Amino acid sequence: MQEIFAGLPWWVKWVAVPVIALVVFGGLIASVVGFVIGLLFKLLVFVALVGGLVYVVRKFTSSSSSRSDW
Repeated sequence: MQEIFAGLPWWVKWVAVPVIALVVFGGLIASVVGFVIGLLFKLLVFVALVGGLVYVVRKFTSSSSSRSDW
């Protein structure tokens, strides 16, 4: 691989090849990034809902136990 790029100018190695790679694989990269961001968002929503559920259950169980003390 180094022999192929040995005689080429620097801008071909550092500008043209990455641009071509982004054009060819850009859709794949965008779909993978979108999938990861969507997964992280769903994970964040899941954690928030479970945390809210635990908070509500603890609040109701603590208030119902204090009523039984009367």
